[in-house]
Amino acid sequence: MTSIGGAEMVDWNLAVATATRLVRPGPEISREDARAVVAELRRHAKASEEHVRAFTRMIPEGTEPEDTPVLVVDRAGWIKANVAGFRELLRPLLAKMESRRAGGPGGAVLGAVGGKVTGVELGMLLSFLASRILGQYETFAPATRELPGSADGGGRLLLVAPNIVHVERELDVDPHDFRLWVALHEETHRTQFTGVPWLRDHLQGEIQTFLDETDVDPMTFLERLREAAQSLSGAGRPEGEKGEDGGRSLVDVVQTPAQREVLGRLTAVMSLLEGHADYVMDGVGPEVVGSVAEIREKFQKRRAQGAGRLDQALRKLLGLDAKLRQYKDGEKFVRSVVDEVGMDGFNRIWTSPNTLPTKAEIAKPAEWVARVHRKAES
Repeated sequence: MTSIGGAEMVDWNLAVATATRLVRPGPEISREDARAVVAELRRHAKASEEHVRAFTRMIPEGTEPEDTPVLVVDRAGWIKANVAGFRELLRPLLAKMESRRAGGPGGAVLGAVGGKVTGVELGMLLSFLASRILGQYETFAPATRELPGSADGGGRLLLVAPNIVHVERELDVDPHDFRLWVALHEETHRTQFTGVPWLRDHLQGEIQTFLDETDVDPMTFLERLREAAQSLSGAGRPEGEKGEDGGRSLVDVVQTPAQREVLGRLTAVMSLLEGHADYVMDGVGPEVVGSVAEIREKFQKRRAQGAGRLDQALRKLLGLDAKLRQYKDGEKFVRSVVDEVGMDGFNRIWTSPNTLPTKAEIAKPAEWVARVHRKAES
């Protein structure tokens, strides 16, 4: 465990305990109905495999991709899984920050209170997110007794049952259709990583490069967590007051010039993956989800509006607004390319890291087609 002055820089156990304590309770549901929801989500996850493979044609017939577990979890289970993932991914960054703090005032403060403070504040952020995530394919998930992963230590699909029930009720849509629709999205992510052997290592390499280039002192790290946590409690800056960062997100404030290059590539990849999943879930939908058009219309309105001013402010701080743009821009890119060159032509995108779209190409799909297709044909 990374530590400063004998104290953990992030108390991960306290983060889990704090998030679990603060997370809002899920919707009221009987034990019998809850068991039925879990069983249905597992069935939909299994059925989605065939639907997604047939639609995307990413995995050749007769090929058995890497087996990854499907876990239907509650909000506490999602929190535990993500703390484990954060701990693994942030390990190099925290080690770097520890080496920089020697003799510095930031390190002294963190050495005294850092582990508990950052643990509590990380827990506050996770409690916010834990009630909003419907599903997630954990690409870099370390396996635990409670949360098994794939055989090689990476990959599991999570479906957060109480959140799915909450949203289906809020949107007033057919619950069985909505559950399958969500499963199709997450199964697409699983297919992306199990069907493209190099993708996981490529993405992990880019993330580690981003973290290696992070030039942030311990006090700045603490301040950003506190800023986000204060937004949750309404104790942040008064409305209309802007600090030096001008409302930038947590990602923005730690960027160096080298990081911006890496972040541009990561943004393009994430836009592709999220947009592809949205395209597939809607593309498969008419065949197996009768009310897909109604679900998409209502879900888009909910996604765009957020839950209020506080929700919107925190989404901005955490960079979640950028993620929402990734869904929209990525789906438009995938749709444009498939319309131009067909699904098999689109699937050239999975050939190697060199055939992934750039950030500029996400905005201008014709440039990707020209680079990958016309160059290969000339």
